[in-house]
Amino acid sequence: MEKIIIAAQSKNGIIGRQGSIPWHIKEELQHFKSATMGFPVIMGRKTFQSIRKPLKGRLNVIITRDKNYQTEFIEVKTVNDLESALELCEKEKAEKVFIIGGGEIYNQSINISDILLLSIMKFETEGDTYFPEIDPALWEKVSEDDHELFTVVKYIRKRLEQNEK
Repeated sequence: MEKIIIAAQSKNGIIGRQGSIPWHIKEELQHFKSATMGFPVIMGRKTFQSIRKPLKGRLNVIITRDKNYQTEFIEVKTVNDLESALELCEKEKAEKVFIIGGGEIYNQSINISDILLLSIMKFETEGDTYFPEIDPALWEKVSEDDHELFTVVKYIRKRLEQNEK
C-alpha cells in the first residue's frame, strides 16, 4: 500500500493558523479532491474538526489520543495511533492511502511515507503550524505542475542502493 502525504503550504512552510488553513483556493481544493477521491484519508482529530464532516467518496480515518472520542458519522473510523490507521487501511485492501494532516500527523508519518504531494503556494502567510522539513538526502523531486497561485511538487522517497550495507 502506497503511503502518500498530501499537503498545501505557503512559501514559508505554513500549513495552518489556529486550526485552519489560512487561505482558500478553489483550484487547489479541486486538486486535493481529485487526487484523494476513492482512497482512504488519514487525519488527526483537529484536522477532522476543522473540516467538520467526512470527505465524501473516501474512507475517513481519524487519529486521536482520546479513547472515548466519537463522531456522529458512521462512515468515519477512529483509531488511537498512526500504526492502527495504516493497519485499518491495509485491511480495506487500499492500493493507496493519503495522509492529510495536520502538523503532528505529518511529523509522525513523513519518515514512513513513500510520496509527498505538496501544493506550494506562491505567497507567504502567517501561521502557527509548519510542514516538516524535507530532507533532500531522503526525498527526490520528480515533478512540478505549475498553477496560477501554487505549484504541485511531487517527491518520492529515495531508496537505498542495493550494494550499500
